[in-house]
Amino acid sequence: MYRESFMLQRRIAGILLTVIVAVLAAVPVQSMCMYRVNAAEPDVESPSVILMEASTGKTVYEKNADETLHPASITKIMTLILIFDALSENKITLEENVTVSEHAASMGGSQVFLEAGEKQTVNTMIKCISVASANDASVAMAEHIWGSEQTFVDKMNERAQGLGMSGTHFVNCCGLDTDGHMMTARDVAIMSRELITRYPQIHEYSGIWMDTITHNTRRGESEFGLSNTNKLIKQYEWATGLKTGSTGLAKCCLSATAEKDGIELIAVVMAAPNSKTRFKDAISLLNYGYGVVDIYRDNAWLSQEKMVVHGGKSDSVKCRKNNEFVYVFTEDTDTGRIKCTEEYADGLEAPVYEGDVVGQMVYELDGNILGTIDIVAADTVEKAGLGDCIRSTMMKMLLN
Repeated sequence: MYRESFMLQRRIAGILLTVIVAVLAAVPVQSMCMYRVNAAEPDVESPSVILMEASTGKTVYEKNADETLHPASITKIMTLILIFDALSENKITLEENVTVSEHAASMGGSQVFLEAGEKQTVNTMIKCISVASANDASVAMAEHIWGSEQTFVDKMNERAQGLGMSGTHFVNCCGLDTDGHMMTARDVAIMSRELITRYPQIHEYSGIWMDTITHNTRRGESEFGLSNTNKLIKQYEWATGLKTGSTGLAKCCLSATAEKDGIELIAVVMAAPNSKTRFKDAISLLNYGYGVVDIYRDNAWLSQEKMVVHGGKSDSVKCRKNNEFVYVFTEDTDTGRIKCTEEYADGLEAPVYEGDVVGQMVYELDGNILGTIDIVAADTVEKAGLGDCIRSTMMKMLLN
């Protein structure tokens, strides 16, 4: 009896296995491997969000990303860009002192309670802005660099225009609610990308969880604690920054940056109903991004390292790729199907200068062009004079 029952169970199991194999065989291979195409969209409550891949600026996901809204302290991302611009141009140094004005000290909202006449280094001011979202430090830096907050704000708007931030208009440098001070989530992402890619050292500040500064005033020295307003630094393993914001009109905003497996993402959340929601939505966006984003990078050498130059002091010029080709995929793709074609100019006449475009590399996938990068001259070949031509002719005669 036991043996008959055992044999029956084996027959049933065999039938079930056959059915399962048949079902799996009927499923197209593409639908099994292209799981990213059907990935569920991120679950976000906030009315306006965007997710961007940082190295290329490609939008991975968006929802009402062009709606004009109050940005609150996310504004300070542009303030930081201008500060780092000034540093890169040697207009200021990290070690120099900034004197706080009456106007800067009078700022309300989030602040580190700087007093008029107090001095702090540029480095400390950046820390106060990045970690504690200090309005007083922002205005003090604006005045220090450009003489007045208004002039600084004019420069902010110029910088925004240069980045193509068409939905942005700044009225102040700290983000306090003011008529006409507006941004879109897309513009916040563009601005955030500019800061973290041009000045990656910002993460040395935005990644600080807690720190202290020392006030030096007429009353003496006193310690003041800084606590990061961006709780993702502790809540999300791959978080690197960047900036929070909240006011009555803006509600709760966030530009969150993260890096995982070499992929850097920017998640912008605008007008969230509360702080908890903005962080939840940012995490949802980032998790979605790391589930769908894959980056293709081509570091291959050129197949042709030199090009013939006519009429030059040298008869050839070395070539190089102008930059690395990077492409972001948001679905599973066999990158082995990507074809790269090198196209060169028909002939080069001297002079040829370093950096001159002499060709291009074209990247295609299934007949669709993904992008191109320039091939440029790696050095300079000057035009040959009469003496150069005579020497070249004599050398050829001797060699022959």
